[in-house]
Amino acid sequence: WGAKRVGSRSAQPRSRRYSGGTELVLEAAGAEVPQRSQRGAPTRGEEVPPGRRQEEEREQDRGAERTDPPCVLSGGKGRGNRPRREAPGGEGVSQVPAAAPLPGFHERKVFSRRFRRLAPSGPSPRGFGAGAVPAQLRGYASRDAWGCSRGPAAGDGRLRLARLALVLLGWVSSSSPTSSASSFSSSAPFLASAASAQPPLPDQCPALCECSEAARTVKCVNRNLTEVPTDLPLYVRNLFLTGNQLAVLPAGAFARRPPLAELAALNLSGSRLDEVRAGAFEHLPSLRQLDLSHNPLAYLSPFAFSGSNASISAPSPLVELILNHIVPPDDKRQNRSFEGMVAAALVAGRALQGLHLLELASNHFLYLPRDVLAQLPSLRYLDLSNNSLVSLTYVSFRNLTHLESLHLEDNALKVLHNGTLAELQGLPHVRVFLDNNPWVCDCHMADMVTWLKQTEVVQGKDRLTCAFPEKMRNRVLLELNSADLDCDPILPPSLQTSYVFLGIVLALIGAIFLLVLYLNRKGIKKWMHNIRDACRDHMEGYHYRYEINADPRLTNLSSNSDV
Repeated sequence: WGAKRVGSRSAQPRSRRYSGGTELVLEAAGAEVPQRSQRGAPTRGEEVPPGRRQEEEREQDRGAERTDPPCVLSGGKGRGNRPRREAPGGEGVSQVPAAAPLPGFHERKVFSRRFRRLAPSGPSPRGFGAGAVPAQLRGYASRDAWGCSRGPAAGDGRLRLARLALVLLGWVSSSSPTSSASSFSSSAPFLASAASAQPPLPDQCPALCECSEAARTVKCVNRNLTEVPTDLPLYVRNLFLTGNQLAVLPAGAFARRPPLAELAALNLSGSRLDEVRAGAFEHLPSLRQLDLSHNPLAYLSPFAFSGSNASISAPSPLVELILNHIVPPDDKRQNRSFEGMVAAALVAGRALQGLHLLELASNHFLYLPRDVLAQLPSLRYLDLSNNSLVSLTYVSFRNLTHLESLHLEDNALKVLHNGTLAELQGLPHVRVFLDNNPWVCDCHMADMVTWLKQTEVVQGKDRLTCAFPEKMRNRVLLELNSADLDCDPILPPSLQTSYVFLGIVLALIGAIFLLVLYLNRKGIKKWMHNIRDACRDHMEGYHYRYEINADPRLTNLSSNSDV
């Protein structure tokens, strides 16, 4: 700005040369100095606009008790300068109305010093509280509101001063405890708007858990938790609660207010769950994937996936259900069918009609209940591997028109009958996996061998081999002919050995019995004679009574008499 302090307080103007023109330095002798000459400033005889008059009156009220610093009037040809009017005295001072005070912080250093003195303590000037721009600064931001003409560097100086004002304004807004009541009332609208514009703070992470808001994931892994955390963040989409000690999952275990509307994947594997009650997964409208694997489920409620009342509950949003290795120990089965318990939970209320993936591997299933798969029409992936299924006679695949993958590896299947083969052939997109089953290659295998040679449904069918009989062991099913398949299979050597051993044992028992009879032959002979004599005496008594009853001469005798 080129402003300079002058030691003398006289109002005598001095002129000197400066690059860009001649400057007049006015030294303020009191609270009033001659008015400025600048673009748009009113001259003598002109009427001052009402808005500018009010602003000048406010500035006069604020700066009446302080001495204004000197002001530099530049007559150069820099940016924003106008030709100056010559005063009657020839000193180059324009004739403008006097008694207009200059702002006290026109000088760059005076502004910062007075701001630091006024901001920490005492009521600030009107409109200078937190969130408000000072009237002086608003005047400075407009065109030529100060009593000085702008020099060549006025544009850069104005930009720097505006930046400084914004920085100081932010500092003032942060120091609200020290502001006065008037300052607070004037800045309240600004604070309210700033608070509403700020983004909400991220939800807190539960104790013993790891949270990632960017990935929308919460992990509470191997923390020995005994219940589901109640302070789960609302943004959670993937929740891992593996390796804990949950034991029981009660009804509404994940119910929150507001609900966990974005939770889509829930992993509870390996948490030692013994019991899953009805409605355990209610109030999770976006749940798509549920993993309960590796939990010894002694009790799985029929309404665990459909809600506490399946008749009025909405269909479950589940798309993927993983129930691998959930078989409980034998002492916890409570004399109930494990296969029936799982089947009841799958078909209750027809809640899982939208299920696409179902994994039931490693559960020691001996059979599948009748029509259990008929209630899952949307199923695309079914894993029944590593069980003990002997036959699929009572399993119907007819309604699974969308089935794409069927895993039957590592079971105890001996043969697939014609009904099952026809149903699998009728599925348009299915792929069947039959590896590692003990196939019995006898005459009942002929239809399956013929089907395997014609179909492309079975994946890896060239790896299927016979397990029985011994002469057919490890032979590939696709290489068998009808002549190789007979119904008189030779028993395996293990069974042959057992039968021989059984015959030897029975022979020894017979020999011992005969030896005992021989050693007791005399006693046995006497015992047999005694039995013969007793039978003879008994028969003679019957014969004597018959003769008496047949004699007519004895008919008049009393029946009570002793003959």
